[in-house]
Amino acid sequence: MPINRRNFLASGIPWGMAALTGSRSVLAAAPCLIFDRPRSFSFGWLRARAKSLARSAFVPEKPPVPNLVQAINFDVSQKIKFRPEYALWRGGPGKLPVRFFHLNEFVGLPVTINVVNGRTAQRIIYRSRYFDYGSTGLGDKLPLNLGFSGFRVMNGRTNEVDWLAFQGATYFRSSGEDNQYGASARGIAVDTALSTQEEFPRFTEFWIAENPGVSNMVTVYALLEGPSITGAYKFVANHGKGVVMDVHAELFARADIQRLGIAPLTSMYWYSDSNYWQREDWRPAIHDSDGLAMWTGKGERIWRPLNDSPGVQVNSFMDVNPKGFGLMQRDRDFDHYQDDGAFYNRRPSIWVEPRGNWGEGAVQLVEIPTNDEIHDNIVAYWLPKAPVKNGTAMALDYRLYWQDKEPHPPTSVGQVVATRSGRGGIPGGPVQQNKRKFVIDFEGGPLSGMATRYDVTPVISLSRGKADHAYVIKVVGTSTWRAFFDVTVEGKGPIDMRCYLRLGDKTLTETWLYQYFPVT
Repeated sequence: MPINRRNFLASGIPWGMAALTGSRSVLAAAPCLIFDRPRSFSFGWLRARAKSLARSAFVPEKPPVPNLVQAINFDVSQKIKFRPEYALWRGGPGKLPVRFFHLNEFVGLPVTINVVNGRTAQRIIYRSRYFDYGSTGLGDKLPLNLGFSGFRVMNGRTNEVDWLAFQGATYFRSSGEDNQYGASARGIAVDTALSTQEEFPRFTEFWIAENPGVSNMVTVYALLEGPSITGAYKFVANHGKGVVMDVHAELFARADIQRLGIAPLTSMYWYSDSNYWQREDWRPAIHDSDGLAMWTGKGERIWRPLNDSPGVQVNSFMDVNPKGFGLMQRDRDFDHYQDDGAFYNRRPSIWVEPRGNWGEGAVQLVEIPTNDEIHDNIVAYWLPKAPVKNGTAMALDYRLYWQDKEPHPPTSVGQVVATRSGRGGIPGGPVQQNKRKFVIDFEGGPLSGMATRYDVTPVISLSRGKADHAYVIKVVGTSTWRAFFDVTVEGKGPIDMRCYLRLGDKTLTETWLYQYFPVT
């Protein structure tokens, strides 16, 4: 990742405003944003621009006044505040004032931001007076044309909380239904976790439009540029109980791409009950997401708990026309985190719902080792089977959900609610070398109203090693069904495991997948 999560989230300093009518700005008395002259705008024009750029060589951008911008570190960023009186649309017509982010050492390249009014758009001209520089002394040192690093959409004119933000490369994020930022989405991922350096295209220009008559919706258009790809994006975001965003992207390859990640999601996982032995902090668990959920094209539901792996791990889950996938935060019990500052129990899950057929490919999960919560170390995306060659053009549609639970939860099968691991064998018995016990809790679906019985069986498979002492119980006084089994294995290589519950020939639960690294 180009910036770590602490810096990315912390650089979200407040932002800007002015209503438009006809083809001209109607500016508030003062203070007000400054706009360039109106120019024609449409998504068709944006698509043509992205396509044209793909035919020419990529020209790297140079950051403005790099010495001054590099000096705006985390602590300095915290002192720079956008003046809310300059917020875009601060006086109406909708309820979505927009504020802007300042450049800093973590996001040092400016983006162009425009306001759309019908078939025209006006560029917002940057001025340092939009910001309060506090005691930094930077206000008089920065050039007039410095530029913004991104923007955020506020919850209301008098509310200091935002619900949608675009800043850095192609990253964007939402606070979901609990008003707490966590995992992020990205416009595209290029060559993630390869031996070569990952490429980070970026949104270089935005066009923001309100939706007339809808106070909780905003439309954002974006131009994507990178060494290997260009693109035109349209995001329509609706803020209700959670946040639902429709995404349309048209992409144009300007070079061969070995690994193109579609609808990428980025999150953080350090430790939880499933790898408690890696805990180095007093808090019981630290993660933005605890698993990758998948709904395959054939209808199978899969849950893959995340790992803080000993090395970079890339796992591919082959599929055809997936129904959805997402990085989810299923554990929402505050007692499991004990953090009343970061509030990991409130972090939103992000679900990707493809619109139309995406064909053959794989949901690919990348897990990167971490020793701190400031690093986003989890990436998930759709990887098309067809290679992306120079000149390839593609159009994609999908819907993103930022909310607590999956938007289309299964009713015919139960879900995994916890994964635990510990010493194998019988409690109080002799220690057995090379043996590890796994305990999986399932709830929901047909399990909810099922009385205690002893003929529910766990169906287990391993990539290597042996599973034994497998059984299932219903936890007394609850609707939770718990599967137990021991794994005996030699060596240090990872073991891929699979488990689900069955009653006779009926599948009762989604499929639990896990990658275990033997503890040595």
